[in-house]
Amino acid sequence: MAANLRTLCEQHGSVAAVCRKINVNRQQFNKYLSGAHVPSTANLRIIANYFGLSVPMLFTDPEEFRTLVEGNFFHAMATARQLPEFSRFVSDMIVENNSVDHDDIVGVYDRYQFSSIYKGFVLRSAFCIYRNKEFLQHYYVERFPSFDNPKKTEYVFKYYGFCFPVADRLFTADFEGIQSNELTFGVYAQVKRNAKKFMFGISSGIAATVFRQPYSTKVALHYRGPGLLRRDHLKDLTVLDRNDPAIPREALQYLGDGSDMIQMS
Repeated sequence: MAANLRTLCEQHGSVAAVCRKINVNRQQFNKYLSGAHVPSTANLRIIANYFGLSVPMLFTDPEEFRTLVEGNFFHAMATARQLPEFSRFVSDMIVENNSVDHDDIVGVYDRYQFSSIYKGFVLRSAFCIYRNKEFLQHYYVERFPSFDNPKKTEYVFKYYGFCFPVADRLFTADFEGIQSNELTFGVYAQVKRNAKKFMFGISSGIAATVFRQPYSTKVALHYRGPGLLRRDHLKDLTVLDRNDPAIPREALQYLGDGSDMIQMS
C-alpha cells in the first residue's frame, strides 16, 4: 500500500496538497508513505475516495498498480464518472447489473484478433478486467512491431473503459488513451466447452483516419489468470502468423481466416 500511495502522490505533484485535500496530518501521512503505519479504515476510505479508487485497489501489486497509473487509466475513468450523464447511466444500468458477483470474468486475458495493420496476421494483445468499487472496468495494450525490424516496436496503443455484464454477455466501451481519438465497442460471450476459459465476440468502431472507415472484427479472449497486467504479460504482445502454434486452437477456429473482418471505405 505504501508503494502504491507514493506512486499516486508522484502523479499529483505535491504531498502537502494531498494532505490538505484529505485533511490528514502531514507527519502522519509520511508514515503511510514510508510503510511505518497503515491508515485506519476510515482514512483508507478517505484516501481511496480522493484518488477515485476502491480500498482493495490500494493494496494491489505495486508493479501492476504502476502500470495502471502510468497508463492514465484512473484519471480518465474518474473524469468520466463525474459527468452527470454518466451518473444517470450508472443508476439505470451499471450498478443494477454489477450487483451480481462477476468475479468469474475478472482477471487477465490474451486478446486475439486479425490485425488491420498487418494484413492476414493475428494481433495478440493483453486485456484485463478488474473491479473498482461498484464498477467493472477494463484496459488492454497493443504493440505492433516494425515492418523493417520486427524486434523493434513501431506502435503502441492503450485502451481503457467499462464493462457491462448483461444476460450472460459482456458489453464493453473503451477509449484509446495515447492518441485519444478513438472509441470502440465490444460484446462477448463466455464459452465453457472445456477447462480453458474463453470469451468470443466482436469489436467495432470507426477509424480515426481522414476517411473515417467503419470496421468490425471478431475477437477471442483467453483467460490467463487473476490480477492486473504485469510486465511478463506485456512482453508477449506482437502480431503472429495465423499458423503460429502459440495461438490457441479454439481462438483460431473462432477467428477463421480473417475474411469476416469488415472495413468499409
